[in-house]
Amino acid sequence: MKNKHIAVLMGGFSSERPVSLSSGEACARALEAEGYRVTRVDVARDVARVLEDLGPDVAFNALHGPFGEDGTIQGVLEYLGLPYTHSGVRASAIAMDKEVAKLVAGAAGVPVAASRVMSRFDIVGEHPMEPPYVVKPVAEGSSFGVVIVREGQGRPPQILTSDDWRYGDRVMVERYVHGRELTCAVMGDRVLGVCEIVPQGHSFYDYDSKYAPGGSKHICPAEISPNIYQRIQKLSLMAHRAIGCRGVSRSDFRYDDRLPGEEGLVWLEVNTQPGMTPTSLVPDIASEAGIDFGSLLSWMVEDASCSR
Repeated sequence: MKNKHIAVLMGGFSSERPVSLSSGEACARALEAEGYRVTRVDVARDVARVLEDLGPDVAFNALHGPFGEDGTIQGVLEYLGLPYTHSGVRASAIAMDKEVAKLVAGAAGVPVAASRVMSRFDIVGEHPMEPPYVVKPVAEGSSFGVVIVREGQGRPPQILTSDDWRYGDRVMVERYVHGRELTCAVMGDRVLGVCEIVPQGHSFYDYDSKYAPGGSKHICPAEISPNIYQRIQKLSLMAHRAIGCRGVSRSDFRYDDRLPGEEGLVWLEVNTQPGMTPTSLVPDIASEAGIDFGSLLSWMVEDASCSR
């Protein structure tokens, strides 16, 4: 089936456009190397017409952020009857809304940090919870708009009411979890390995540490105890299934190893459109499992469908 025509959807118009262009180009090149016929589609408002004119067999969704991973483009593809990769409309919408995703995952038994959702304008006078805590946009990715409020900080972050704020008025205030940054990929019904992320020269895993060369170090497999490693795998699969993800997803965790047993392990979110750039995590995790980049993408193309 390598003669399939694949439309790689990339770019778009969210804050994550540069990331999507990088992911999309990496995927397009790898799929061409695997023998597929590939058309790169820089997604604009006329994407439905463009895809109807192209008539591809599969849409490979390499979009990130609002419109690309919140169920919107998935609805367009369902309307067109065009098989596509990654999660469907409902799972994408749930996962993109951090509040709803935590409610669903928490109800399934996945441990989550205490949090509340509020207007950013209500946080300027006094701390909404005892520091340390994290303020993050409810529906953004790539750490856009994430602010960490440290212990001893006198007042809430004033950036939240600045004219420069571009990430919506609803934000999540979440208890900060000290410790290690861990992530785990799921591929269909198969859980892959756990990777530790160590930012290099950054205070946390922010945009630059994610996408700048040398911005972070990936330790795959993560050097943690076997019981925590296996617990993360189990929780990742639980979250993937509870939210209804399809294809490849990636769950992110914080782990405070100063606490006994599994007490310090907290699930943060699931990424239904994990990055596929040269510095991304899922290709590294798949490689550790013996799955090269081309094989990973080929599996995703052959897994593509509607009604996901």
